[in-house]
Amino acid sequence: MIRLPCALARALAALLGVLACALPAWAQDEAPGPPAGIPPSETIAMGRDDLARMTVPVRINGAGPFAFMVDTGAQRTVLTHAVARKLALAPAGQAVLVSVAGTDTVDIVHVRELMLGSRRFADLETPLVDDAGLEAEGILGLDSLQGQRVTIDFAANRLTIDDAAAEPAAPTGNPAIGDFAIVVHARHRSGQLIMTEAVIDGVRTSVMIDTGSDTSIGNPALQRALRRAPGHGHGSEEARLVGVTGQAIAAQTGQARSLRIGRIAIANLTLAFADSGAFARLRLAHRPALLLGMHDLSAFRAVAIDFSRHKVLFGIATDEKAPAAP
Repeated sequence: MIRLPCALARALAALLGVLACALPAWAQDEAPGPPAGIPPSETIAMGRDDLARMTVPVRINGAGPFAFMVDTGAQRTVLTHAVARKLALAPAGQAVLVSVAGTDTVDIVHVRELMLGSRRFADLETPLVDDAGLEAEGILGLDSLQGQRVTIDFAANRLTIDDAAAEPAAPTGNPAIGDFAIVVHARHRSGQLIMTEAVIDGVRTSVMIDTGSDTSIGNPALQRALRRAPGHGHGSEEARLVGVTGQAIAAQTGQARSLRIGRIAIANLTLAFADSGAFARLRLAHRPALLLGMHDLSAFRAVAIDFSRHKVLFGIATDEKAPAAP
């Protein structure tokens, strides 16, 4: 098979896509909600790994900080084996991890406390993954973000977490976004917010924001629909996606002219198409769906994900023109 260009291949190889983690029965409690006794709004400086994915400092059981990748495509927070060894965390069971490339059984450890800024999350049953290719010390998943509004300011490299119980202030809902914002309503499924009104080259597509991937990934249903779309190019290159557990899956790359979400559009997308179990887990295997990665998200100054109200807000700086759909 033809391998992808280096940057894209590394991005796909490191894509975790931890969209589901089937824990043993004794560890299947619901993901913790937003902690009590915390400030209504808190901003945390973000770092960047070599693939330009965002990382934040996290403390575990009082130790750290550790650089965790912010991954809105991951259902569970994940540690690397190296961090578990450093903290002397012994395996406490096993779980089935669903990644973009398939499923695998991994060890889990009990994390007594995880601190993100002043927010404390207690008693997490956390899967372990290999260190190779991750370029971070863990993944901050949806179990640490549910019930809150998370604003990612790409321009300023800041992550802002708001108490979603408070109604956003006009006009944009979050000062980090600027004076222009587009609000998109989304459906909630398995911890994910799924935008169902997106259109790619005339094909209606379900879209999920995946900050853990540099590249956007579509399912085979989207690939087939795009091939039938008028004026859409059929060219593609074969490639392989390698998940965090080392499993590999066949993929093809392709191009799309535009992705429209509400009143905005992103032009000239490079997509990877794969028959990933991640889509099946979200019951999206049989209709067009896309994991929207960081390369395309960077077209905006900021993105806010309001888990409580099932909304996604897109914003740009006040001195920029809003991207408009044709």
